[in-house]
Amino acid sequence: MTNRFSHLRTVMISLVAAVSALLMLVGLGGCGHAQQSTASSAKLTPVTFMLWWTPDTNHIGVYTALNKGYYRDAGLDVSIVAAAQAGSEQAVENGAADFTLSTMTNLANYSTQGAHLKEVLQVQQKPSAIWCSLASNTAIKSPKDFDGKTFATFGSSESDAVVREMIRHDGGKGNFDKVTVGTSTFQTLESGRADFGGFYDTWEGVQSRMNGPALNCFTEPDYGIPGNADTIGLVTSDKLIKKDPELVRKFVQATKKGYEYAYAHPDDASEILVHEAKDANLELDMVKTSMKTITDGDYWGPRNDSSFVFGTPDTAGAQQYFDFLAKNGAYEDADGHTLTKAPQATDVSTSEFLK
Repeated sequence: MTNRFSHLRTVMISLVAAVSALLMLVGLGGCGHAQQSTASSAKLTPVTFMLWWTPDTNHIGVYTALNKGYYRDAGLDVSIVAAAQAGSEQAVENGAADFTLSTMTNLANYSTQGAHLKEVLQVQQKPSAIWCSLASNTAIKSPKDFDGKTFATFGSSESDAVVREMIRHDGGKGNFDKVTVGTSTFQTLESGRADFGGFYDTWEGVQSRMNGPALNCFTEPDYGIPGNADTIGLVTSDKLIKKDPELVRKFVQATKKGYEYAYAHPDDASEILVHEAKDANLELDMVKTSMKTITDGDYWGPRNDSSFVFGTPDTAGAQQYFDFLAKNGAYEDADGHTLTKAPQATDVSTSEFLK
């Protein structure tokens, strides 16, 4: 899982870049059966989807669409490739990939640096970030107890703003020390180098509940963070939208079908993900439990509301969060100058391809 903790992706990708590159050369990209290989593939339009990090339940709809033949039925020959070392958003921006996953939050940040990306299908509809200490650390009972403690961070000013506001909302001063995480927030906390850090309930939270270490966690909406920071969804470039809107529409519609199937049949989709992404060595029980957390929490939208259109961008929730970040000085332009005006969620998302 990524987003505010996305620097973990950069750190880890640097460790596996050589392996990933080799896998990509042989057409695997670390993704199992990641490419449609059919006799009729020459008649299909090639499309490249780049992983946001490594295969997980965020990506499950893409793997399901591939496995079920939804892309082939749409006339697309889809290849899933490993994440680029510079980041999948950058790869889409420069045309090295056609689609990836990201969040409107990330796209807003990229837009301040001059990028032109859009979310065309929002998968996650509510925040899943959790801010946690080890359960064994009895000195921390609520976010105000983060005051004066050490935050295991990946260096994001966004995360700093969130933690500071949560502490203050809970009655603290908002002062904390920081240490940069290497490869694992869990390891950093267990080593005693830090007291608390950020995780995602639908992945690391599942890992903690299944395998430990036990965590004591707090969610953003309970402690003053407005809107939705975790608007995970399908991303492409404005350039591709302008060049070939029909290709974008076909890919969005087929991908939407894959996520809808996974939401309705989480156990089956979990088996598909584990099968298709063999090289990721995912544990089936972990994937199934992650999907149960997602479905039980309606993270991808209300399943019993017939008026809800799956994939609709939550621009109102995203904008609330953008405004909060701008107020806290978390945005900078390409020259490093702090921006006081928030990016607009309607500029980094569209629902036109859901129709």
